[in-house]
Amino acid sequence: MAIDLTGLNAAELEALAKDIEARKVEVEKEAKQNAYSEMLAIADKHGVSFEDVIALHGGKSRKSGTKAPAKYANPNDASQTWTGRGRKPAWVHEALKAGKSIEDLEI
Repeated sequence: MAIDLTGLNAAELEALAKDIEARKVEVEKEAKQNAYSEMLAIADKHGVSFEDVIALHGGKSRKSGTKAPAKYANPNDASQTWTGRGRKPAWVHEALKAGKSIEDLEI
């Protein structure tokens, strides 16, 4: 399918581009709805609910709400701790600059 765009001015091209973007969104929504309908039909064919299938595989994601135990504490303020993961807190940088080693900060 070829569309001749050579006769269109800038405003017409811009309007066409907006129409194309809107249609792309519609097509994506339709595809998702079709996929969902097919998944419901497959679950029904097997005699299970779609929600049960999703719940069965929902546990494979990363655990939420569980924090790693703290490995390091600020010697000047024990309420400031760090697990050793991610960026070092400012108090760790300050302690290291002051000549302490990371082992000195271990809990």
